[in-house]
Amino acid sequence: MPKPLAEFPNMAAAVKHVNTLAQTLPMDFAMGVGDIAHKGTKIQYEAATEVLQELTLPFYPIMGNEEHGSTVERYLHYARKWNSQIESPSYVINHDKLAFVFASPDQGREFDDSGAQWVLEQIQRLAPKPVVLVVHGAQQGVYPENSEKGISNQLFKDKVISQANLAVVISGDLHMDLDRVNHSKKIGHVHYLHIPALERTKIPDEAFHTPMFRVMTIAKDGKVYVDTYEVGDPLARKEHAYAFSLSLQD
Repeated sequence: MPKPLAEFPNMAAAVKHVNTLAQTLPMDFAMGVGDIAHKGTKIQYEAATEVLQELTLPFYPIMGNEEHGSTVERYLHYARKWNSQIESPSYVINHDKLAFVFASPDQGREFDDSGAQWVLEQIQRLAPKPVVLVVHGAQQGVYPENSEKGISNQLFKDKVISQANLAVVISGDLHMDLDRVNHSKKIGHVHYLHIPALERTKIPDEAFHTPMFRVMTIAKDGKVYVDTYEVGDPLARKEHAYAFSLSLQD
């Protein structure tokens, strides 16, 4: 059996929780920041698929370093079971006033120059529309809790992050305990949001694990509210609330 086991109790509970929230909150879709299938094994994908197919919202995933333990083809085979619209590991979801760029790493958690260039071109093409960039890991240094882990590609760090219309970077990878880290911050003009891992905490240690997920609400006036829920608790955790504003285009 793979380790960790091909069991997803917290993800299943989170799916049930999200489905309940979606009955009363205006939720458009759910997103995944990678590392669903440990080492990309078939048994992991099969077990995860059984859970994710219960999600009532459209689900938009990307690859993580765990999915790169196997092939891109295997990932896409299962991603299409989660969302039949998925055609590529990286893609854009465009809305009237903002856009989401979902960018899978090219290998492990890293971008090649070609992958970083693709991200750069999407952000530039969408300008001046604000862009929310979804990646597996943010660039190195964003989270000092493990400053060496993350994207080291220089094109990404120099060009992608400096784009004026890049507003938000959403990432996971670090398995951080939200109660003991600085998980949401603004660096320069970009807001960074860490998404905790549902099944396993690693940073600052593995002493205990609290499964959580985050809900981002973008209002018509550009106000953004990020709420964090502990799985099973109907009320958001106030201490993890984060808010900011986007300059939405008319």
